[in-house]
Amino acid sequence: MSIVGTVIQEIIIVGIWWWGLPYLGVHLPVWALVLVMIGWGIYSAIAFMIGTKALTRKQVIGLTTMVGGTGKAISPLAPEGQVMVKGEIWGARTVEGNIDSGEQIEVVGQEALKLYVRRAGSTTH
Repeated sequence: MSIVGTVIQEIIIVGIWWWGLPYLGVHLPVWALVLVMIGWGIYSAIAFMIGTKALTRKQVIGLTTMVGGTGKAISPLAPEGQVMVKGEIWGARTVEGNIDSGEQIEVVGQEALKLYVRRAGSTTH
């Protein structure tokens, strides 16, 4: 489908070049049309490769990857607050005592969209 889309776009470029621009009084040489079409083809190929890579990339952020992860409390957890884990802010609840803002935390569980955390390095569950 990507090739078909690119071919249609290039046909539109040729149409604009041959009929649209002369209608407006703009006359450009054929070599410029060739350069524009080559450039558009290269752009389309790069956009396709980047898009395909982005769409096929494995999800690295989300609840399934949070348990066992570490982060930092960005607000006091007494017992609930917010934490930053893997670059994302999450609502969290501490499973042991209060945790001050800025302390390192470890994710020990999750329920719905809430993470359960403890101080990093703590051995009690």
